[in-house]
Amino acid sequence: MATADLLLHPVRMRILQALFDADPLTTAQLRDRLPDIAPATMYRHIAVLADAGVLEVVEEKRVRGTVERSYRVRPEQAVVDPAARTAMTREDHLRAYTTFAASLLTDFDRYLAHEDADPTSDGVVYRQAAVWLTEEEFAAMIEEIESVVLARVGQARDDDRIRHVISLVVVPDKPRTEHVPDAD
Repeated sequence: MATADLLLHPVRMRILQALFDADPLTTAQLRDRLPDIAPATMYRHIAVLADAGVLEVVEEKRVRGTVERSYRVRPEQAVVDPAARTAMTREDHLRAYTTFAASLLTDFDRYLAHEDADPTSDGVVYRQAAVWLTEEEFAAMIEEIESVVLARVGQARDDDRIRHVISLVVVPDKPRTEHVPDAD
């Protein structure tokens, strides 16, 4: 597992999102998908992720005198370590969340830039709900959500399937220590 600084860097997060549950990609293919990232920046951040074990090289081949590598994400390494999360300050969490939210906006903007984008027929969903749960109920709900999504990760790609990116944000409405009076 990795640290928040490693995974939640804006460029590295976009590289990881492009590779999540996708076929292995070369740096050139990643540059095609993320054309606004300068080549030197792309190479540098891929190297950081590969050195940390978050990306693995799945193929190497010679192309015009250089070695072209294809990368994929090692999902078990692309998670912020619970101990690292615990050690984060409030400012660290704000910075990490801001990076995450900005990446969501970038993904949505990239989707809307396609001429044939139709949010209604494409099933775009953004929704918020409030639920009152005990700690045990909350833990069970998160486990249920994760298991539903993870059960569908890695399904065979075919002409009928479209890649969807699922993002989950859970924020308590108040700090755990704040007391809420009983409703009468």
